Amino acid sequence: MRHGRVRTTLAVLTVGLFIAGCSSKGGSGSSASPSSGPIVIGISLSLSGDFSDPGNAAKKGYELWADTVNANGGILGRQVQLKIVDDASSPDQVVTNYQNLISKDKVDLVFGPFSTLLSVPAATVANRYHYAFVEPAGGGPAMFDAKLPNVFFVQPAPVVGCGQPFVDFILSLPADQRPKTAAYPSLDDPFASPIADAMQAQFEAAGIKTVFQTLYPPETTDLTPIIEKVVAANPDMVVAGTQSDDAYSQIKAMVQANFSPKFIFQANGANSPTEFPSKVGANNTQGIFSCGDWFPNSTANGNPAFVAAYTAKYGGDAFGIDSTSAEAYSVGQLIEAVATKTGSIDNQTIIDTLHTGTWPTLEGSLSWDQYGSPQGSDMLVEWIDGKLLPVYPADVALHDPVYPKPNWGG
Repeated sequence: MRHGRVRTTLAVLTVGLFIAGCSSKGGSGSSASPSSGPIVIGISLSLSGDFSDPGNAAKKGYELWADTVNANGGILGRQVQLKIVDDASSPDQVVTNYQNLISKDKVDLVFGPFSTLLSVPAATVANRYHYAFVEPAGGGPAMFDAKLPNVFFVQPAPVVGCGQPFVDFILSLPADQRPKTAAYPSLDDPFASPIADAMQAQFEAAGIKTVFQTLYPPETTDLTPIIEKVVAANPDMVVAGTQSDDAYSQIKAMVQANFSPKFIFQANGANSPTEFPSKVGANNTQGIFSCGDWFPNSTANGNPAFVAAYTAKYGGDAFGIDSTSAEAYSVGQLIEAVATKTGSIDNQTIIDTLHTGTWPTLEGSLSWDQYGSPQGSDMLVEWIDGKLLPVYPADVALHDPVYPKPNWGG
């Protein structure tokens, strides 16, 4: 089943070779609009398909940023105009979208889509045309293995670091409280499976026995047969490399089987404060762990104002804000910061400037290596009494970790 990942990688490489072969020269990526006209920013998002939940969360973040910056006079005295198109969660469509946005629509800038699966081919297109590619949600290994100088992943840590806080927490427990066995059901996806793979290696090195491991293809919609095998193995801990829909399906299958392990960690899906409770049942979230890069009580640059503006525009409360919205908003913050520092939104200026120094955002203070991999760390979040809260490490925790996980409905 791991051949699926190889095919994904080859597809990305094929896209890159095709684009590189189209022409030896491309656009400069400089602003195409008159200096007095709007700054047009092209964005492809998954407004339908497998990634539609986080795709729409990203859309909220981008649009809130545009509203905010325009209310304050725009960037360099110019209003911001977003041109958002749907990629239907398809790598092929995302390539078409960015080629059209850049070569036909001649947008001034582009912002990234959701997921590594879409961000790698999208960034390759942007690099071909010398456009900066500041992106909120494409931090899997394939993104940085592409070695593109125009990429900036706007989260504190690369995706493979997502599970590190959970590993550190589990290994900090007294020996008699640690899980003895673990299962690893993961999606064949360049974001999801590397997280679980990295965690599995560390847990095995610490003596936690693997009793089940599998990689299921992206077209899998019913996880019941796989969870039945997990149940048969009866692990103390389930560590799942997931996206969204498969994460929900895993939990629903565990509930149906009345299988409640002591620890559950999901790489994605469980970290959506808006979607997860509605998809698995609000009473079935307690004690489930995931990774987080942002939390509503953060005092990071502009966060209190962001939370106030978000709840005013979209309703709800601070703990109902999806972190993907904060990630997308932070993309815009970086462009503002570069414009303020340099007086320019030229794409090469953005690339050169972001490769120096440290940049404050809702996601904290960010810096990157030469290929856009961030240099910080994530936090461990857990569902406690209906809220998704940071619980580890202690310096960012709003609550102590709660374990073992209670039975479903508890």
